[in-house]
Amino acid sequence: MIYLDNAATSFPKPKEAIERLNDFVLNIGGNPGRSGHTLSLEAARIIFEAREKLTNFIGGHDSERLIFTQNGTESLNLAILGLLHQGDHVITTSMEHNSVMRPLTFLQKEKGIQLSVVQCSKEGIIDIDRLKSLLKKQTKAVIINHGSNVIGTVQPIDEVRKIIDDRILILDACQTIGSYPVDVEESGIDILCFSCHKSLYSIQGLGAVYMKSHIELTPLRFGGTGSKSESIEQPTVFPDKYESGTPNTPAIASLLGGLIFIENTGLTKIVERKGILRKKITEGLSAIEGIELFGPKNTLSVDLLPTVSFNLKNRLPSEVGYILNKAQIYTRIGLHCSPLAHKTIGTYPRGTVRVAPGYFTTDDDIERFLEVVRNIAES
Repeated sequence: MIYLDNAATSFPKPKEAIERLNDFVLNIGGNPGRSGHTLSLEAARIIFEAREKLTNFIGGHDSERLIFTQNGTESLNLAILGLLHQGDHVITTSMEHNSVMRPLTFLQKEKGIQLSVVQCSKEGIIDIDRLKSLLKKQTKAVIINHGSNVIGTVQPIDEVRKIIDDRILILDACQTIGSYPVDVEESGIDILCFSCHKSLYSIQGLGAVYMKSHIELTPLRFGGTGSKSESIEQPTVFPDKYESGTPNTPAIASLLGGLIFIENTGLTKIVERKGILRKKITEGLSAIEGIELFGPKNTLSVDLLPTVSFNLKNRLPSEVGYILNKAQIYTRIGLHCSPLAHKTIGTYPRGTVRVAPGYFTTDDDIERFLEVVRNIAES
């Protein structure tokens, strides 16, 4: 089996993540903040430790402002639906995931927000001049997909921050977190949204939002928090204000293990290894007749994630993916929940075959993948 779908979720997980998960499920299992017994307190301690470590990892200053969610989609929905109101103007790009476009479209139709979309190049790069021209007095926020889940292009966030002045910058870091350095303070990110089951190595069912001290969002969920139980009003303290209901402590325990793995391995080493794998894939595919690669042609001029999209002449992506699957090589085909991005790069409506190696992908895995693609092209 060769797993090349790490842009969807990472697999396999490092042993540190599995060990922390198993320890919680087998030996702890308590509901954090809901009881005063030892197992409940230990569960709460795990969440606190993970919250602190993750806040440090993203360059944050206040761990109470890091909110755990169910996934990256909920994180983005909290940021968008909790921030924008009728009459607000928001700008985003043509490379966004539906986790951004669908809540924005809902607000545009139902709540009367104004929406502008910056057209990116076929290589997925934002037009900074166009962004500047779309800014208005009532522009409340700019929402940027930091790294494309389709072609891996990383946007120049520092340039965006300078252009938009004091407007709120919301960053979708679902693809970049753990695969590319992210620092909320250094880059001036007001709201950082991401999932934890990709390159942070938690199990599925966990995401996070970090918001700066000047940000207040309307919660998506109301209910039990284990605090202020005497009141029927939602707590106003962070993080309880946004974390109603029993948290996914098993996933948070696995996240803690994933962060320990990254810390011990070194983010630089992980990023370099993934870059090597991307290069092997793009060079190998480029040598196969009939292959069309999508994304930046001059890969030295732009930062890229280990995410490669391609198509094979006279073959549907679904056909190629089916044959790869029969060979036990697992990729992702189609539109990747990003129809605007595919319209931008010219692959709508059929989509592409997406290859996303991870840190544990071997050179032999890539050679086998290229061999099978070569056979498909020659057949």
